[in-house]
Amino acid sequence: MDFAHPPETQALIDQLEAFMAAEILPRARPWREAGLAGEYPPFIGEIQAGAKAAGLWNLAIPNLPDDAPGTRLTNSQFAPLAEIMGRVMGASKAFNCHPPDVPNMIMLADAATPDQRRAFLGPLLEGQTQSAFAMTEPAVASSDAGNIATTIRRDGGEYVISGRKWYISGGKAADVHLVMGVTDPDARAGRRQSVIIVPANAPGIRIIRPSTFLGFVEPGAGAYEIAYEDVRVPAANLLGSEGDGFRLGQVRLGPARVHHCMRAIGHCETLIELMLQRAQERRAFGQAIAEYDSIQHMIARSRMELNQARLLTWKCAWALDQSDWKAARQDVSIIKVAVTETYQRIADRAIQVFGAMGGGADTPIADAFAWARALRIFDGPDEVHLRQIYRFEPKPEGLLKDSPHIMPQE
Repeated sequence: MDFAHPPETQALIDQLEAFMAAEILPRARPWREAGLAGEYPPFIGEIQAGAKAAGLWNLAIPNLPDDAPGTRLTNSQFAPLAEIMGRVMGASKAFNCHPPDVPNMIMLADAATPDQRRAFLGPLLEGQTQSAFAMTEPAVASSDAGNIATTIRRDGGEYVISGRKWYISGGKAADVHLVMGVTDPDARAGRRQSVIIVPANAPGIRIIRPSTFLGFVEPGAGAYEIAYEDVRVPAANLLGSEGDGFRLGQVRLGPARVHHCMRAIGHCETLIELMLQRAQERRAFGQAIAEYDSIQHMIARSRMELNQARLLTWKCAWALDQSDWKAARQDVSIIKVAVTETYQRIADRAIQVFGAMGGGADTPIADAFAWARALRIFDGPDEVHLRQIYRFEPKPEGLLKDSPHIMPQE
């Protein structure tokens, strides 16, 4: 078993590390201040141009079109790069590797027509536009996609979209919305929903309010509650065919979940580094708190748990490279639970090490705690993924089933 990265991957890791150290880490504070306002920093365009020129662009899209700018990497190659980007919340935007655009681009690359690719995918790949994925709704438990109430109704040469969505990442700044809704309520389960491409300037789209979580504003473009009030778009804007919504959602949510986990591991590295620094600086009862066993144990447990989470994520990335999102569903669910729980525990310990400062706006720790807690709900709550993990477990067979030493017989 070889844990060393191939030379070409290691070269990208070194290049990305150097770029982050030169261009992003020195600007981490203004970057975060912009994020607190639900925006990207004013210098984002300059950094993106540098990243594109350096070949650090569109690294997260395995099905990148042949004529698109970027580097075609496997999931295993992208995993360590996503960690590096994740050290600063929102930094993946600099490399066009950020949510929700990356999973949206993966979905468009999978199902878009040539005209849709030119109109919507091409500008996203160039970093010229932004997108939103509108699935979650306030009135239903969206962990069950069958509950979706937004309707997409055919009317001649158009579709009419009516419904209400919330926690829509980048919903206000997006140039295009990918909306999931019901096209046929009488179809069998899994074929009732469809996805349609809705330009953000279409009449009838109303931004209601920002969606915050524990007071946290999503890095960059924020999240919003949005109403679609009889929004009309051409029938040609349907992505795939009617009834493809559930399948397209899985095409999109698979990479979204995995990339969130990869970036979370990087941010946990930041939290551990901050804990180490703060433990040396902060003194209580005549000595640095780093001298106390309780603090050492917090940091040691954080390191153990993070290394475990990283190995699970790398194994998942490898499994995805061997097959596809469907075949690796258990691995995806495992890291979606394990990594986000680890993220929350490490953020909680960081708050404890920092004391009151850890819960305020002076450090990224409170944001990390809120975001980690949100990730345990977004893209499927823990309970749904645990159920999925259980379903893939094999039934007892062989020795376990037949041996009276293990399973007593009547």
